[in-house]
Amino acid sequence: MMRPTITVNGKETPLAPAAPHTTALDFLRERGLTGTKEGCAEGECGACSVLVARPGVDRPTDWVAVNACLVPAAALDGQEVITSEGLATAGEAGTAPALHPVQEEMAVRGGSQCGYCTPGFVCSMAAEYYRPDRCEHPAGVGDTAHSVSGADAEHGPNGFDLHALSGNLCRCTGYRPIRDAAYAVGAPAEEDPLAQRRDQAPPAAVATQYTQDEKAFVRRNTLAETLRLLRERPDAVVVAGSTDWGVEVNIRSRRADCVIAVDRLPELRELRVESEHIEIGAALTLTEIERRLDGRVPLLAELFPQFASRLIRNGATLGGNLGTGSPIGDSPPVLLALEASLLLADADGEREVPLAEYFTGYRQSVRRPGELIRAVRVPLPLSPVTGFHKIAKRRFDDISSVAAAFALDIEDGVVRTARIGLGGVAATPIRALATEAALEGRPWSAETVEAAARVLRGEGTPMDDHRASSLYRSAMLGQSLKKLYAQNTGDAQTTEAVSA
Repeated sequence: MMRPTITVNGKETPLAPAAPHTTALDFLRERGLTGTKEGCAEGECGACSVLVARPGVDRPTDWVAVNACLVPAAALDGQEVITSEGLATAGEAGTAPALHPVQEEMAVRGGSQCGYCTPGFVCSMAAEYYRPDRCEHPAGVGDTAHSVSGADAEHGPNGFDLHALSGNLCRCTGYRPIRDAAYAVGAPAEEDPLAQRRDQAPPAAVATQYTQDEKAFVRRNTLAETLRLLRERPDAVVVAGSTDWGVEVNIRSRRADCVIAVDRLPELRELRVESEHIEIGAALTLTEIERRLDGRVPLLAELFPQFASRLIRNGATLGGNLGTGSPIGDSPPVLLALEASLLLADADGEREVPLAEYFTGYRQSVRRPGELIRAVRVPLPLSPVTGFHKIAKRRFDDISSVAAAFALDIEDGVVRTARIGLGGVAATPIRALATEAALEGRPWSAETVEAAARVLRGEGTPMDDHRASSLYRSAMLGQSLKKLYAQNTGDAQTTEAVSA
């Protein structure tokens, strides 16, 4: 295997002498690229964001913004990274570099005061700037008002989606001038080298074996090789986007003897739509799943914008969210309502486990030592009446106090089947079986929903903590079913959801 290197701002940079647990943030700063900042070390502030060249959805390559504070530098072996310093283009001898269009708009529209958060904002904005399917409305470019036809509070007249900045925080400038800058950028110029780079193949996945002081970071080329290694090293920590493990490294100073990366394994990155099910690779990022499905699974489409931030979704995977076994993960309630199952693979073969039977206790599951989640399987056809309600203190980029997902089949005004997944109300994500029974076979009416809501309030064993009291959690469960009914009254198979 070749020595690990990362191409940073066009220059090949060796990983050594960084330790295997070193984050991309520390790796870059130690090499003088101090535009990348540490604010929270948990992936919540975006001051550390950088661009990474990833396999594209609509073009060969996408420029994707990620949290450098969470990603191990070793995970970027063989990949291309652009920092805020690398966005500017070199000027003539004796002159300053020419600002990138995003940097220029941030400067002229007053989008920076202390400047600490600015490089992170710029990198997140640049990822959206280069998004291939960003719509253009040239007549509105440069305007900031929402009165431009087709614009709304979260999408600019130039097609800029402000959700791209949902993982970036600013403490002094305020967001209006930053939004103004985002809504002012036009289309990339034809000669823009980063725009041209999108039409070339992304960096190929490389095998990595990086060891220092008896600590190792390893990536194999195939699933079979990875499973054999995992059998040899059952103590290893398995990472994909590292959005969970990165926090453990930074905040709790955890160090693993061996980390095995699975994010580039082709067998874990497939998405297949079959006649009886949709199979989603466990190492596809949530952003990739969202764009590839393109609304095909409405319940997942409702989940994605509420799952952390775009920066996190650019790294987080379903396999990781389920593998941690957290009772407050946002994807398990949705997948429980969809009656999903997991394909678990080890060196001896593969087995399918219904997600409803997967969790056995707090952060515990039926997954055996040496097993990986290869894929998530969602059966077809889908229930026509669905909803995902996340109750949290912040609108975006927050952990759920309660999460409830619903999938109902309603025929001739009667609930034929009901599947309800809950998070945040027990030691594991759970199905609301008693509430499902209270709905099935009964009219989809206010009286039925009121009775079922009383049952739903008693599901699980909600606790008191700093996010919410047990009474609040129980009350929100009942309200979530009433909200679903308010959104789906009348002919529930055809009525479109309305705002609650």
